[in-house]
Amino acid sequence: MKLVIISGLSGSGKTVALHTLEDEDYYCVDNLPIGLLPQFIERILSRRVQLYDHIAVGIDARSDSEDLRDFHTIVEWIQQRDTKTEIEIEIIYLQAELETLIKRFSDTRRKHPLTKKGLPLSEAIEVERNLLKDVATAANLYVDTTYTNIHELRSYIKERVVKRPKTKLSLLFNSFGFKNGAPADSDFVFDVRCLPNPHWEPNLRALTGQDPEVIAFLQEQEDVQLMLEHIENYLNFVIPKFKSQNRYYITVSIGCTGGQHRSVYIAEALHDIFRDSQEIVSVHHREMGYEEQ
Repeated sequence: MKLVIISGLSGSGKTVALHTLEDEDYYCVDNLPIGLLPQFIERILSRRVQLYDHIAVGIDARSDSEDLRDFHTIVEWIQQRDTKTEIEIEIIYLQAELETLIKRFSDTRRKHPLTKKGLPLSEAIEVERNLLKDVATAANLYVDTTYTNIHELRSYIKERVVKRPKTKLSLLFNSFGFKNGAPADSDFVFDVRCLPNPHWEPNLRALTGQDPEVIAFLQEQEDVQLMLEHIENYLNFVIPKFKSQNRYYITVSIGCTGGQHRSVYIAEALHDIFRDSQEIVSVHHREMGYEEQ
């Protein structure tokens, strides 16, 4: 049985993620108090006929604060319980930058669940972040939705969570522009702003790292190819280490100034290099939207 725990900050997309899994035939329960999770699992497994192979539960800061602090213990108990049914647990944590969350609440006119205690919205978000810190540190997959819309998040969840076979590692190459800030959900960040910039070539400025003209320009640059080789060698060293620790997800972010040329080219090139040697490899261009592979 596969159990996916969806948690994170209010307004970061937890409901979208949960609904996406529900559409993919997961049995979903939202806002389950974390202290009741063991009893919920016991109830599911006590049935003579197992109706659900894939379950997803939504956990948020409205759970008892003491239970949230015991999150690691609760998950460990479920994993180690004596049962004939093997339980694979994935923890997905979603977050976004403070300004983005405030804007989302303003646009939707929804109330933050913790503002009922009289807290201003910005303080409620920070209190929530602190309450969920133990869940965040336990997450297998950490997702920053600051620059992600609903459709992109749905595609992301399908690509990385739904399509990932059991015990297989999902490797994501993510390009971005430093002018919009580095993504918070990266395992590794490589800065390629030192490489020759196609932006300063008038005939290439309006193109991206996916266009043949930009690809040809960058392929001719020795430093670009050396950078690509160094990143490839480093990842070939660390990926087996991650696998030995039963890590399901690795996110590698490549950043240039605007996230249009160099980072896109490097991310695409790495995707092509590792596609044959790794089980699940995808690419995401943050400044250009999500792209399924």
